[in-house]
Amino acid sequence: MVDFWGQKFLTGAMSASIASLSAKQLRRAANIKDKIQSLGKELERILGSSSKPVSVAVPKKRHKMSAAGRARIAAAAKARWARVKAAKK
Repeated sequence: MVDFWGQKFLTGAMSASIASLSAKQLRRAANIKDKIQSLGKELERILGSSSKPVSVAVPKKRHKMSAAGRARIAAAAKARWARVKAAKK
């Protein structure tokens, strides 16, 4: 089993062995997995989670550029392109 970002995925050998199980065995395995997960959660509640809870990212406030600032940037870009074109001639 491979752990990828907290999600467990089966490798090829494991999925082949699972394919050979009966429905009753698969149900039993699923029940055992559920019990393990619930016991893990209970253990975290008792001991306290060692990892910090995931917080929701608050979007940052966007800063607006003034019209004068945009005009200065545009003028500087035009001047740069004018120098580049002049150097090619």
